[in-house]
Amino acid sequence: MKTKMRLAIAGFGLIGRQHAKAIAESDQAELVAVIDPSETGQKAGADLGAKVFADLDQFFAAGGADGILLATPNALHVEQGLQCVEQGIPMLIEKPIATRSSDAWALVERAKQQDVPLIVGHHRRHSPLMQSAKAAIDAGQIGDIRAVQAMCWLYKPDSYFDEADWRKKPGAGPIAVNLVHDIDLLRYLCGDVKTVRAVASPSLRGYQNEDVASALIEFESGAIGTITVSDSIVSPWSWELTARENPAYPPQPESCYLVGGSHGSLSIPDMKLWSYGENPRHWWHPLGVETRGVHPENPLVKQVDHFVQVIQKSAKPLVSGEEATKSLLVVEAIQRAAQTGETVRIDQGGF
Repeated sequence: MKTKMRLAIAGFGLIGRQHAKAIAESDQAELVAVIDPSETGQKAGADLGAKVFADLDQFFAAGGADGILLATPNALHVEQGLQCVEQGIPMLIEKPIATRSSDAWALVERAKQQDVPLIVGHHRRHSPLMQSAKAAIDAGQIGDIRAVQAMCWLYKPDSYFDEADWRKKPGAGPIAVNLVHDIDLLRYLCGDVKTVRAVASPSLRGYQNEDVASALIEFESGAIGTITVSDSIVSPWSWELTARENPAYPPQPESCYLVGGSHGSLSIPDMKLWSYGENPRHWWHPLGVETRGVHPENPLVKQVDHFVQVIQKSAKPLVSGEEATKSLLVVEAIQRAAQTGETVRIDQGGF
């Protein structure tokens, strides 16, 4: 019988419990420990048969595990990540990797120095939908990408914020919490970002962060991207509602990303590829459309299996610490551009 990788989860709230479900569905891993300071989190972990600990020190003292998923509040990621590095425990850190890219770089460099595997939970890259889109683009099926349009419009109820006060504070608005997912996917499909311009509006609910923002993105390739995000808009246009990957969200027959190329365009996640086929490209000619077939799989389970392979060093990280930090850097640039009204230019290590 194949030995399963022993994994722990730190932070057993909404995201932590989703990771626990993914581990339960994986045939490569098992949940052995839950680290959470709350009685509620500890009880939920114990109910799953995991050992429970109030903090990482208790967990380390008990012997640790083969790997750990950090699903704690964003502000704790770097501090706890560094603790795990010193213990030599491989990490899957929930996105965003940190609240500041400068801190993220410090963690990434330390993990590299100590040769401790580190990946980041931008799980949508593991989605069969995104893998199919990436394959189509890399195969040249839409030609050179010229523009991309992305939407993340959703409505979070008041209870979402009330159950975790940190969600009402600076650095926890939809730019950091939600947009970082979409930025990571746009970088995955279109490459690195050169400049950003942005605007944002303060929360109508009176919280200390924004609740709607829009950005104009210039990629190194010359492609242009537009993206809007809000956690206070009622709409069907967001990844969670259109990808049909999380049963908690009622599915909608829409797409939230449009990728336009010199030979065709692709809408995601309905995976419709529009082109002139073998005919000359001309706006008076009829467009043909084909829908790319995709076999559905849970990206969180695929991410867990990938984490196991990274721990075993049989695979390279799909979303490394460096990749996640570059996506965070773009998010920071959007935040700065929204605050200053200026165009922010992004260099490899900062701006």
